[in-house]
This record gives sequence, C-alpha cells and structure tokens, in this order.
Amino acid sequence: MKSIRLLLSLVLLALSTTAGFAQADAQKSFDSLKSLAGTWQATYEGKPMQATLRVTSMGNAILHEMKGEGPDNPITMFYLDGDRLLLTHYCDAGNRPRMAGKLSPDGKTLEFDFVDVGNYSASQGGHMQHAVFTIIDPNHHTEEWTFMLEGKPPMIARLDLQRTK
Repeated sequence: MKSIRLLLSLVLLALSTTAGFAQADAQKSFDSLKSLAGTWQATYEGKPMQATLRVTSMGNAILHEMKGEGPDNPITMFYLDGDRLLLTHYCDAGNRPRMAGKLSPDGKTLEFDFVDVGNYSASQGGHMQHAVFTIIDPNHHTEEWTFMLEGKPPMIARLDLQRTK
C-alpha cells in the first residue's frame, strides 16, 4: 500500500512540475510579445501600413491591429489560456482562427500554429493558418502571416516592422 501511495505521489509531482514548466513557457512567450507594445510601420505590397500592439485588460491580453490604405484592417488578440499562449485572429474574411504559440529557445521567435477556426465557410476563400513573430531588436521585428486558400497554394505576407518614435 505504501508503494502505491509513493508511486501516486511521484506521478502527481511529475505532472504538476510539467504543468508548471508549460505554464512558465507560456508566460515567458506572452511577456516576450508584450515587449512589442507600441506603434510600428511597414510597407506591404508597396503601400504603407501601420501595426499597433497594446497591452490591455489589466495585462491579460494584447490587442494587435493592422491598418493600411484599403479596407483590410484585421485585429488579433493574444492571451494566456492555462499553459498555452493563444491568439484569436478576427479576419476581414469573416472568420476567427485560433492558434497556439511557442517561443524559440533563443527567445526571439514566437511561432503560432493553427488550432481551429470559428465562423468558417468555404465561400470565404480561406483562413489564417500560421503566424511567426521574430524580434530583431527593441525597435525592429518581423511578422509572417500564412493564409490558407481553398484549393490554391497558401498566401504568405511578410512584414518588416520598425517602431515609430
């Protein structure tokens, strides 16, 4: 009986330690993303655009908003959900993909992989599938967004952003 209790105690300890590491990784990823708070400029397809990242909701969420010359002005919310860093992208296509993020070992790249999509129909033409944020330095980062198109190769938008003064 003692050996069973000891085994159960060890299993519970291992599980709680693993959950603690995962939670710490998600928090580290979220904190890394918070360092991007501010206003950023880039050029996309020859046109100027602006991205704003704002920490909101008492530090529990980050709002990412893109504005360009056209009607395409999506927003993305980043937040912690237990031991995961998630994003929900409110796409101009009318759907809401969710992705889970992981921080690279060097702490400079956050890569988000598709989890699921809400309000999706094939008539929308596709949905965001993948996103990568790479922090070059405090005033420079890149973003790469992959849009999966119905029956076509994915479209990848790469932005080279500079912090505005």
